[in-house]
Amino acid sequence: MDWSKIFAEALPYTEFLDRYATPAQRSRWDAMHPQFSLSAEQTALLAGFVRRMPVLCLAGAWCGDCINQCPAFDHFAQVSPALELRFLDRDAQTEVRDALAINGGHRVPVVVFLSEDGQEVSRYGERTLSTYRKLAIDQLGAACPTGLVPPSAEATATVTAEWLAEFERAQLILRLSPRLRQKYND
Repeated sequence: MDWSKIFAEALPYTEFLDRYATPAQRSRWDAMHPQFSLSAEQTALLAGFVRRMPVLCLAGAWCGDCINQCPAFDHFAQVSPALELRFLDRDAQTEVRDALAINGGHRVPVVVFLSEDGQEVSRYGERTLSTYRKLAIDQLGAACPTGLVPPSAEATATVTAEWLAEFERAQLILRLSPRLRQKYND
């Protein structure tokens, strides 16, 4: 998979929504975005990222899980100059969708963390552990959230922390990479 080519064809957060979201979907994304916030510690962590890290998110503007998680990624990218965040519609490139299938399904969001030269560092998706725990406890409702009812502030903070841990993990992989340490003499 040529991740650099795929990343180059993907869109920034706002452009992705402009292209793929219906007005109703866009209003849910826009309502969810301010529900995310970063603590001073989280902001400092993100601001300390030093390795350029392209981040590709396979998503669907229609997807409740994306509505309830992806705005956090935009907050991360706004704080860290090292992050380059792009979104790709799940159905825009079937070979990417198929390569990122989870448990045989075309789930979203799925994030692929890349090195500056387009190497895959890691991938993570589609729901965080806290989300799965809540679904397991509830055992009610639709299998796929609609994004119509936003999660609680506590749930949003937990999802933010879980995703941030994955972003940090990828950054540390890059930071500790012998190849990149040699390149940057650090």
